[in-house]
Amino acid sequence: MNIEMIINALHAVREQKPLVVNITNYVVMNNTANALLAIGASPIMAHSREEMAEMMSFSGALVVNIGTLDSLWIPRMMVAVEQANNHNKVVVLDPVGCGASKLRTQTSRQIADAANKLIIRGNASEIIALAGEQGTSKGVDSTDSSEAAVGAAQYLAKTYQCNVVVSGQTDFIITADRQIKLNNGHVMMPYVTGMGCTLSALTGAFAAVGEETGLAAAAVLGVAGEIAAEQSKGPGSLQLNLLDALYLLDEETLIQRLKMS
Repeated sequence: MNIEMIINALHAVREQKPLVVNITNYVVMNNTANALLAIGASPIMAHSREEMAEMMSFSGALVVNIGTLDSLWIPRMMVAVEQANNHNKVVVLDPVGCGASKLRTQTSRQIADAANKLIIRGNASEIIALAGEQGTSKGVDSTDSSEAAVGAAQYLAKTYQCNVVVSGQTDFIITADRQIKLNNGHVMMPYVTGMGCTLSALTGAFAAVGEETGLAAAAVLGVAGEIAAEQSKGPGSLQLNLLDALYLLDEETLIQRLKMS
């Protein structure tokens, strides 16, 4: 897992333009769809179980984001995961607010249990809560450092035979046999809603072309966010500049800026 793999994955997304099915929350649909378009993928926000078998037959991956969870959405999510399994597609689980309520925690575990090919992407508090450790959560925001969640992420990777991305000031990518640390991004990014959701959506795009660790998505968003923040006066302009940075990102910039260990 090196910079060359990340660059190859970015080229593959732009060449193949994979379709990514998103069952995601009302707050971020526009943000995440635009981010997927900017990186070169093709988003579809599909929530109807009547079309899910058809959608998963020709899509590249499924992103399930529980941010605006309710009793109608949970059965739809489970049907979508079942269809992803039937078609051997990766499921990216974003357990938004896991630990903030029993419903969110139970639903996150139910989805993780059901998915055959799984990537989990969450902040530290969500990852700790999903693993069953005592995490602290303030609504859907993390009050734990990403370093504090590494042990929980390793437990999840082993339990669900999946890859885990812990996002925060430092991002950690946890696989069965290695741990990768990224130190890109910017302190302004948490002031824009849905940055983590955007990372989950991008993780789906890269998974659709075979990069199933979550590393490429985290690297690309971290570098793009850094560039966007340097050109922004505040969170409003950051949102716009991020789309431009994703669209314009090239391999030279990735090589120069990526802080990976």
